[in-house]
Amino acid sequence: MSLKTLEPKVTEIVSNSNETVEKRLLQICELLEAHIDYYNWVGFYFKNGDKNELKLGPYVGEPTDHTIIPFGKGICGQVALSNKNFIVPDVAAQDNYIACSISVKAEIVIPIFVNGENIGQIDIDSNTPDPFSEADERFLEFVCEKVSEIL
Repeated sequence: MSLKTLEPKVTEIVSNSNETVEKRLLQICELLEAHIDYYNWVGFYFKNGDKNELKLGPYVGEPTDHTIIPFGKGICGQVALSNKNFIVPDVAAQDNYIACSISVKAEIVIPIFVNGENIGQIDIDSNTPDPFSEADERFLEFVCEKVSEIL
């Protein structure tokens, strides 16, 4: 399934107000992981109250010990500070990388903004080297924009 054909499904999930926000976020993770073969771990991190750290939200994939990530640490922590997308084609080449699994080869993190404030992000790990394109980046920006409407 192409990224473009997933957009209406994301919109449908977000629009289902009969489900909790948490459940809708999990359904988005499940959708992306199931339909994009190089998305091997899909999850959300959110700012943990007024602390300068991220807290793991709904996710799909191997369990992770990284339920709390300080701002600035790892790819997710860097995005929390920079407010910018971060695509890592080869995690082994990154100095400030938190390894979740030895099978992870690449990562993409896109921030989620609500009223101009970076309140979280979608984080995707891939076991495929350098799989992420500009199309992935645009698609995940779309996902984050939709998610921001329910936060």
